[in-house]
Amino acid sequence: MTIQPAVVEALQSLLLGFAFAGLLASAFELFTERRADFKLLQAGGFAAVASVPVVIFSAPFLILRNTVRGRQSDGRPISFLMLAGLSAGIWSLVSGRVVLDLLHLLGA
Repeated sequence: MTIQPAVVEALQSLLLGFAFAGLLASAFELFTERRADFKLLQAGGFAAVASVPVVIFSAPFLILRNTVRGRQSDGRPISFLMLAGLSAGIWSLVSGRVVLDLLHLLGA
């Protein structure tokens, strides 16, 4: 049984996307002592513009964190959790692909 190279590359993108999202959100929280959240975009001005890359690349982590918290506190249905996981996975696949392309471009 062999695995197609495209499948391996997609899996790498997915895993790298989730790992980079968690790393970026955790680094943001470490350096700013604020929780990374989608509300960063509502700050207005330069802070909102500067937080766009952080929110874009940490979105899979933020989606899953908010969804799990909502499930625990609000009792949201499991179908909502599955749909949020699917959207976070797709977002992670795309952002992981961008990170992989940037790493290949930089020659790492």
